[in-house]
Amino acid sequence: MKYSKTKKQVLLAMFIAIEILLSMIPFLGFIPIGPLRLTTLHIPVITAGIVLGKKEGSLIGLTFGLMSLFINTIQPTITSFVFSPFISGTILSLFISIVPRVLIGYISGLLFEHLCKYNLIISIIISSLAGALTNTILVLGGILIIFGDLYAKILHKTTAELFPYFISIIFSNGLLEAVVGTIIVFMVSKVLFKVYQKEESPYV
Repeated sequence: MKYSKTKKQVLLAMFIAIEILLSMIPFLGFIPIGPLRLTTLHIPVITAGIVLGKKEGSLIGLTFGLMSLFINTIQPTITSFVFSPFISGTILSLFISIVPRVLIGYISGLLFEHLCKYNLIISIIISSLAGALTNTILVLGGILIIFGDLYAKILHKTTAELFPYFISIIFSNGLLEAVVGTIIVFMVSKVLFKVYQKEESPYV
Protein backbone atom coordinates (compact mmCIF):
# COMPACT_ATOMS: atom_id res chain seq x y z
CA MET A 1 0.00 0.00 0.00
CA LYS A 2 1.43 3.34 -1.05
CA TYR A 3 0.59 6.29 1.20
CA SER A 4 1.51 9.92 1.22
CA LYS A 5 3.98 10.85 3.96
CA THR A 6 1.22 12.65 5.89
CA LYS A 7 -1.18 9.69 5.74
CA LYS A 8 1.52 7.32 6.93
CA GLN A 9 2.42 9.60 9.84
CA VAL A 10 -1.24 9.87 10.83
CA LEU A 11 -1.68 6.10 10.75
CA LEU A 12 1.53 5.53 12.71
CA ALA A 13 0.42 8.00 15.38
CA MET A 14 -2.98 6.30 15.52
CA PHE A 15 -1.48 2.85 16.01
CA ILE A 16 0.92 4.07 18.71
CA ALA A 17 -1.94 5.81 20.53
CA ILE A 18 -4.10 2.67 20.36
CA GLU A 19 -1.24 0.54 21.66
CA ILE A 20 -0.66 2.83 24.64
CA LEU A 21 -4.39 3.14 25.34
CA LEU A 22 -4.90 -0.63 25.33
CA SER A 23 -1.95 -1.01 27.71
CA MET A 24 -3.26 1.51 30.22
CA ILE A 25 -6.88 0.33 30.43
CA PRO A 26 -7.21 -2.54 32.95
CA PHE A 27 -8.36 -5.90 31.54
CA LEU A 28 -8.30 -4.60 27.96
CA GLY A 29 -4.70 -4.77 26.78
CA PHE A 30 -3.41 -7.21 29.42
CA ILE A 31 -5.93 -9.76 30.70
CA PRO A 32 -4.81 -11.75 33.79
CA ILE A 33 -5.35 -15.50 33.41
CA GLY A 34 -3.78 -17.32 36.34
CA PRO A 35 -0.05 -16.55 36.44
CA LEU A 36 -0.13 -15.34 32.83
CA ARG A 37 -1.57 -12.32 31.04
CA LEU A 38 -3.43 -12.74 27.79
CA THR A 39 -2.99 -9.75 25.55
CA THR A 40 -4.73 -7.87 22.75
CA LEU A 41 -1.73 -5.63 22.08
CA HIS A 42 -0.54 -7.83 19.23
CA ILE A 43 -3.58 -6.82 17.17
CA PRO A 44 -2.50 -3.22 16.34
CA VAL A 45 1.04 -4.48 15.72
CA ILE A 46 -0.11 -7.03 13.15
CA THR A 47 -2.50 -4.55 11.56
CA ALA A 48 0.27 -1.95 11.23
CA GLY A 49 2.59 -4.53 9.69
CA ILE A 50 -0.03 -5.47 7.11
CA VAL A 51 -1.37 -2.01 6.33
CA LEU A 52 1.82 0.08 6.58
CA GLY A 53 4.66 -2.40 6.13
CA LYS A 54 7.18 -4.43 8.10
CA LYS A 55 9.25 -1.46 9.31
CA GLU A 56 6.23 0.39 10.66
CA GLY A 57 4.87 -2.86 12.13
CA SER A 58 8.19 -3.32 13.91
CA LEU A 59 7.90 0.19 15.37
CA ILE A 60 4.44 -0.54 16.77
CA GLY A 61 5.82 -3.85 18.04
CA LEU A 62 8.54 -1.92 19.87
CA THR A 63 5.79 0.17 21.46
CA PHE A 64 4.10 -3.06 22.58
CA GLY A 65 7.36 -4.31 24.08
CA LEU A 66 8.05 -1.08 25.95
CA MET A 67 4.51 -0.98 27.33
CA SER A 68 4.87 -4.61 28.44
CA LEU A 69 8.07 -3.67 30.24
CA PHE A 70 6.37 -0.67 31.84
CA ILE A 71 3.19 -2.46 32.96
CA ASN A 72 5.04 -5.49 34.33
CA THR A 73 7.35 -3.17 36.28
CA ILE A 74 4.69 -0.96 37.88
CA GLN A 75 1.95 -3.62 38.20
CA PRO A 76 3.90 -6.85 38.71
CA THR A 77 2.47 -10.34 38.99
CA ILE A 78 4.40 -13.36 40.22
CA THR A 79 5.75 -13.91 36.70
CA SER A 80 6.45 -10.29 35.72
CA PHE A 81 10.18 -10.77 36.32
CA VAL A 82 10.50 -12.41 32.91
CA PHE A 83 9.48 -9.11 31.25
CA SER A 84 11.20 -6.60 33.51
CA PRO A 85 14.94 -6.36 34.23
CA PHE A 86 14.06 -4.08 37.14
CA ILE A 87 12.46 -7.10 38.83
CA SER A 88 14.61 -9.96 37.53
CA GLY A 89 17.90 -8.11 37.82
CA THR A 90 19.02 -9.31 34.36
CA ILE A 91 18.97 -7.54 31.02
CA LEU A 92 17.77 -10.79 29.43
CA SER A 93 14.22 -9.87 30.46
CA LEU A 94 14.36 -7.15 27.80
CA PHE A 95 14.79 -9.84 25.16
CA ILE A 96 11.53 -11.52 26.16
CA SER A 97 9.68 -8.24 26.58
CA ILE A 98 10.75 -6.55 23.35
CA VAL A 99 12.23 -8.83 20.67
CA PRO A 100 9.18 -11.09 20.09
CA ARG A 101 6.92 -8.02 19.92
CA VAL A 102 9.11 -6.30 17.30
CA LEU A 103 9.13 -9.51 15.27
CA ILE A 104 5.32 -9.66 15.32
CA GLY A 105 5.14 -6.56 13.15
CA TYR A 106 8.12 -7.49 11.01
CA ILE A 107 6.98 -11.03 10.20
CA SER A 108 3.36 -10.00 9.60
CA GLY A 109 4.46 -7.22 7.26
CA LEU A 110 7.03 -9.37 5.46
CA LEU A 111 4.56 -12.22 4.83
CA PHE A 112 1.86 -9.86 3.63
CA GLU A 113 4.31 -8.06 1.36
CA HIS A 114 5.08 -11.33 -0.43
CA LEU A 115 1.62 -12.94 -0.36
CA CYS A 116 -0.67 -10.01 -1.19
CA LYS A 117 0.14 -10.25 -4.91
CA TYR A 118 -1.68 -13.60 -4.98
CA ASN A 119 -4.75 -13.11 -2.80
CA LEU A 120 -5.55 -10.28 -0.40
CA ILE A 121 -7.87 -12.18 1.94
CA ILE A 122 -5.65 -15.24 2.34
CA SER A 123 -2.55 -13.07 2.77
CA ILE A 124 -4.17 -11.11 5.62
CA ILE A 125 -5.26 -14.32 7.35
CA ILE A 126 -1.87 -16.05 7.06
CA SER A 127 0.05 -12.94 8.09
CA SER A 128 -2.20 -12.38 11.11
CA LEU A 129 -1.99 -15.95 12.35
CA ALA A 130 1.79 -15.98 11.88
CA GLY A 131 2.19 -12.68 13.75
CA ALA A 132 0.11 -13.81 16.73
CA LEU A 133 1.85 -17.18 17.01
CA THR A 134 5.24 -15.46 16.70
CA ASN A 135 4.49 -13.60 19.92
CA THR A 136 3.24 -16.65 21.82
CA ILE A 137 5.97 -19.05 20.71
CA LEU A 138 8.90 -16.66 21.13
CA VAL A 139 7.77 -15.36 24.51
CA LEU A 140 7.17 -18.83 25.93
CA GLY A 141 10.34 -20.14 24.27
CA GLY A 142 12.36 -17.29 25.76
CA ILE A 143 10.93 -17.95 29.21
CA LEU A 144 11.72 -21.66 28.89
CA ILE A 145 15.33 -21.09 27.81
CA ILE A 146 16.23 -18.11 30.00
CA PHE A 147 14.10 -18.52 33.13
CA GLY A 148 12.91 -22.14 32.89
CA ASP A 149 14.00 -23.37 36.32
CA LEU A 150 12.77 -20.33 38.24
CA TYR A 151 9.51 -20.10 36.28
CA ALA A 152 8.77 -23.77 36.91
CA LYS A 153 9.44 -23.32 40.62
CA ILE A 154 7.01 -20.39 40.83
CA LEU A 155 4.32 -22.49 39.14
CA HIS A 156 5.09 -25.40 41.48
CA LYS A 157 6.18 -27.57 38.58
CA THR A 158 9.37 -29.36 37.67
CA THR A 159 11.47 -28.04 34.81
CA ALA A 160 10.54 -31.16 32.83
CA GLU A 161 6.86 -30.34 33.22
CA LEU A 162 7.26 -26.79 31.92
CA PHE A 163 7.65 -27.66 28.22
CA PRO A 164 4.40 -29.66 27.91
CA TYR A 165 2.69 -26.96 30.00
CA PHE A 166 3.77 -24.31 27.49
CA ILE A 167 2.68 -26.50 24.58
CA SER A 168 -0.79 -26.70 26.12
CA ILE A 169 -0.83 -22.90 26.40
CA ILE A 170 0.09 -22.52 22.71
CA PHE A 171 -2.74 -24.84 21.66
CA SER A 172 -5.29 -23.19 23.96
CA ASN A 173 -4.68 -19.55 24.86
CA GLY A 174 -2.23 -19.01 22.01
CA LEU A 175 -4.58 -20.26 19.32
CA LEU A 176 -7.48 -18.32 20.85
CA GLU A 177 -5.43 -15.10 20.73
CA ALA A 178 -4.43 -15.88 17.15
CA VAL A 179 -7.94 -16.58 15.89
CA VAL A 180 -9.59 -13.62 17.62
CA GLY A 181 -6.75 -11.36 16.54
CA THR A 182 -6.98 -12.54 12.94
CA ILE A 183 -10.70 -11.77 12.76
CA ILE A 184 -10.18 -8.25 14.10
CA VAL A 185 -7.09 -7.59 11.96
CA PHE A 186 -8.93 -8.75 8.86
CA MET A 187 -11.88 -6.42 9.43
CA VAL A 188 -9.75 -3.40 10.34
CA SER A 189 -7.24 -3.93 7.52
CA LYS A 190 -9.95 -4.18 4.88
CA VAL A 191 -11.48 -0.90 6.09
CA LEU A 192 -8.13 0.89 6.13
CA PHE A 193 -7.26 -0.34 2.66
CA LYS A 194 -10.53 1.01 1.31
CA VAL A 195 -10.26 4.34 3.12
CA TYR A 196 -6.62 5.11 2.42
CA GLN A 197 -5.84 3.34 -0.84
CA LYS A 198 -4.71 5.32 -3.86
CA GLU A 199 -5.83 4.52 -7.39
CA GLU A 200 -2.50 2.92 -8.31
CA SER A 201 -2.68 0.57 -5.32
CA PRO A 202 -2.94 -3.15 -6.28
CA TYR A 203 -5.12 -3.87 -3.24
CA VAL A 204 -8.90 -4.05 -3.29
